[in-house]
Amino acid sequence: MTQQKERWLKLLSPERLGAATEHAVGHSPDRSRFQQDYDRIVFTSALRRLKDKTQVFPLAQSDYVRTRLTHSLEASCVGRSLGAMVGRAIVDRHGLAPEVHPSDFGAVVAAACLAHDIGNPPFGHAGEDAMRAWFASHNAYLAGLDPDQRADLLNYEGNAQGFRILTHLQNPTNPGGLQLTCAVLATFAKYPRRSHLDVPLDGKSARKFGYFQAESALFAEVAETVGLVPRAEGAWFRHPLTFLVEAADDTCYLVVDIEDGVQQGCVSAEQAEALLLDLAGGIEAASRLKHLDDPKRRIEYLRARAIGRLVDEAARIFLENEAAILDGSFDQALFDVSPVGASLQKVRQVAEEQIYNARQVMEVMAAGYEVISGLLDGYVAGACGPQSARNRVWANLLPADFDRTAGDSNYLRLLQVADMIAGMTDSYAVSAYRRLKGIELPG
Repeated sequence: MTQQKERWLKLLSPERLGAATEHAVGHSPDRSRFQQDYDRIVFTSALRRLKDKTQVFPLAQSDYVRTRLTHSLEASCVGRSLGAMVGRAIVDRHGLAPEVHPSDFGAVVAAACLAHDIGNPPFGHAGEDAMRAWFASHNAYLAGLDPDQRADLLNYEGNAQGFRILTHLQNPTNPGGLQLTCAVLATFAKYPRRSHLDVPLDGKSARKFGYFQAESALFAEVAETVGLVPRAEGAWFRHPLTFLVEAADDTCYLVVDIEDGVQQGCVSAEQAEALLLDLAGGIEAASRLKHLDDPKRRIEYLRARAIGRLVDEAARIFLENEAAILDGSFDQALFDVSPVGASLQKVRQVAEEQIYNARQVMEVMAAGYEVISGLLDGYVAGACGPQSARNRVWANLLPADFDRTAGDSNYLRLLQVADMIAGMTDSYAVSAYRRLKGIELPG
């Protein structure tokens, strides 16, 4: 067996986190364990809640504009195609058949893409920022926490929350939570490192962190099972297929945010057409455009052509750099070394200037800061604050399964409050804030 074949077989481990060995391996002839993972994620309440979580336009009234759920579904479709395309080449290149089928690559990437935003709090990245800012301004609650625990909260991260959801919160009495395969969990981890590092790390995969200290043993088990390459204590290089998840995510959010921006009046149809035509490879690659008159249809057609070109390009870059990706020396987005990178950068610039900073987006994001900060004020006081009449009321509003005795410090109690708020939808968070702050009395 060649070294590359052995490496890929380990990276595609079907072992389930927390499951007994006899139930962890083997494939159904009709439905692989990776396809089962996709289905397990589909049926989670955490995924369902993404239907009312911000993609770009919070609390949008239009049913055309994407939510986190529709974005995740679109990314999973792109990821499946991209994974299968790469898988076909890798299986042939290293003789992985019959142990591995090209569709296994597609199924792993699709499942990881489906879950990639499952840990996002209400109001998207503004929600993450609000939680970080709140913990930074309430240091008294962090007294007694070790450096890793403090960093988890001060740098609160939706990616780590996602790993916690998949491996613990969805089935808290089950070892390993959903008991997904280690291949899918490792591919899900865009940032395979802890929050507090003793040495600085460079590269795309170290820009954020991917698991809380509470799940450090689970993450280490996943990394060991699939053979992630260590780079520091509590940090590893990415699973190779994570680069495909990132490419599918970038493809979907950059391209479709422009489309949604047109619907919301942030970008003109003419400007969107020019950007998407450039991404699609010019009029020669999008020749049917001249037969379309309706602006909406023209943009939809160009969106499809642009996505197709980006998928082809991501697969090409991955396969050209496979060896460096496997050993960890390649640690950047695939599109950063592609000719389409310049076109994507133009799209990103327009999105940041005209969409992400649009007034209707900023107004709701500002409200989101207030909502999340207000909920943290009350619930954290109820969970960890001194005894008072007010705090006892908030304590009684905590969920019935809230563990007030968790741990010997506030760390696990604060994580439980973060779990509760991160699990809220945008609408529910606003409604809860209005009720609990007395703005709207319960009916």
